[in-house]
Amino acid sequence: MSPVQKTISALLLVAASSFGASGAFSQDTAAADQTRAAIAKAMGGSAPGFVGSVADAALPGLWGQTVALEMGGDTALDTKTKALISLAVAAQIPCQYCVWMDTNTAKQAGATDQEIAEAVAVAGLTRNWSTNFYGLQVDFETFKKEMGSMSATPPLKSLPGVLRAGQPTMNVK
Repeated sequence: MSPVQKTISALLLVAASSFGASGAFSQDTAAADQTRAAIAKAMGGSAPGFVGSVADAALPGLWGQTVALEMGGDTALDTKTKALISLAVAAQIPCQYCVWMDTNTAKQAGATDQEIAEAVAVAGLTRNWSTNFYGLQVDFETFKKEMGSMSATPPLKSLPGVLRAGQPTMNVK
């Protein structure tokens, strides 16, 4: 297992032990013990201490998700993309453990400081708009109707009048 995969595995286990997870759980202590042994093997001989704190019923499912998403190699997203997504989510939860691990994983996978910053900024932007939509109780059906045509328009960066240095803002009704 590569260092990036080890880092990702540890991150997912930290997040899952901190916030819980859904999935197939086994009540079997023997299954949890087997899973702890598999984690130790994957981590080069010993598992991080927090693995022993994860509920027996939760651990096999968490590890199964970790293996399938992060170590299976047959997923649609590459490691860097997954780390940037995870970092953006972790920044919004917030989870200092996840932010630390995801930042390191993203860098190990080749992410630049600017890519990391942009992932976090996009997460913040999403949170900001979401707060406004929810707090202002914007009607969802109206929103979909009004914004539905946006998918047929060019990306915002190509629209004239979008806020940029020295340019006016778009006139939106």
